[in-house]
Amino acid sequence: MVNLKGLFLTGIARIVINVMLLTVFFLSLYTVVSRFPSLPNIFTKIAFVILLVFLLTVIFRYLFFLWLSFIDSVEGSVEELPPGFYPKVSIIVPAYCEGVVIQESIKSLLKQDYENLEIIVVDDGSSDDTYVKAKALEGRHGGKEVKVFTKPNGGKARALNFGISLASGEFVLCIDADSVLEPQTVREMVKHFYDLNVGAVAGYVGVINRVNMWTKLQALEYIEGLNMVRKAQAFLRLVNIIPGPVGMFRKEAVIDIGGYHTDTFAEDCDLTLRLLEKGWKIKYEPLAVAWTEAPEEILNLIKQRYRWTRGILQAIRKHSPKLLELRKHLAFSLTLWYMFFEAVIWPFMDIFANVFFIFLAFQYGLSIFVAFWWVLLTVVDVSAAFYCVVSEKEDLTLVFYAILYRLFYIIILDIAKVFATIEEWRGVGMNWGKLERKGRLSQ
Repeated sequence: MVNLKGLFLTGIARIVINVMLLTVFFLSLYTVVSRFPSLPNIFTKIAFVILLVFLLTVIFRYLFFLWLSFIDSVEGSVEELPPGFYPKVSIIVPAYCEGVVIQESIKSLLKQDYENLEIIVVDDGSSDDTYVKAKALEGRHGGKEVKVFTKPNGGKARALNFGISLASGEFVLCIDADSVLEPQTVREMVKHFYDLNVGAVAGYVGVINRVNMWTKLQALEYIEGLNMVRKAQAFLRLVNIIPGPVGMFRKEAVIDIGGYHTDTFAEDCDLTLRLLEKGWKIKYEPLAVAWTEAPEEILNLIKQRYRWTRGILQAIRKHSPKLLELRKHLAFSLTLWYMFFEAVIWPFMDIFANVFFIFLAFQYGLSIFVAFWWVLLTVVDVSAAFYCVVSEKEDLTLVFYAILYRLFYIIILDIAKVFATIEEWRGVGMNWGKLERKGRLSQ
């Protein structure tokens, strides 16, 4: 049933952000008209017009996704499991050196309010006590069964494929070992598969360890930059990345496309793209909630985003022939172009904008442009943050972090993405890397 109170509050928030974004739009146009003649030369004028087009593109993106996410909310979710539809689900938990968190993760799976499931833990050659701790929970727990296996280290994709090969369920739920699921997650995701055209369902990912500035900024980023986008994409049935912490798949569909591949550092992105390419619908279920442990130090955060960016670029390159097949594969091609815009064009343009306006400020005394650009983007960020926090019923104090988000956080991430793009283009070697867990899942 649609939550009318929630929709009313979300609608108010949507009106507020529309007003703010339209205000930014008209201010941008006014500034161009009033200041353009005073720009010192043709090169600065061209650069300023390019940046204005970029700003307006970002504003349009926000408006487009906000409207689609709102419409998706109005449509509501599937209400109940259809009569007689109670398929077996296999939960796959790949784990490498996750001894600090593995038991909390398994315990959250045992609390699922869906009984027809098995839990398959795959220890990927850990050097710590991951296998021993997982093995301690092996066996039957009511209607659920925990099975624990170990194999030589081969990476997450191979561990997932190993688990899927052992799964007896019609559907597989792949999660990260550093995540815990809300009790309703499996039940809410299974409902969507009554539609035989649905190949996968993405869930909602939240940051559980909001213990310092960095993790609170990531919490806001997940709410605004990831989950809101997935909700909008879900309306189009074109979710482009099923998140590692919570994604359910039709086992038949995964096997049909050859399972997870090992040729990218973003195996979840690559798998999602191959499902879309095959014509499967991909849905998003906001009530399927996974809480994950985010990096608490800036260096670990940079390493994570560096790997994410290189993995996404590898996935795009792998499917690059479809970029120009707009007439034959319109939806898939547009999905790839959107991913390219977010992974490459947006970070480069953000950094160029900051460097360009600082140059204008020092060279020509036009410091007003630096302040103007920052204020406009901050207004966009705060407005979008307000809408997303209200619509997700999240902590309103996170909205204030949108100012810090624009002041330095996004710049740090953009620099990491630019370096990742350059090094991916140059073919610089890299390894998977392993983030140190703090054991916050029991919070």
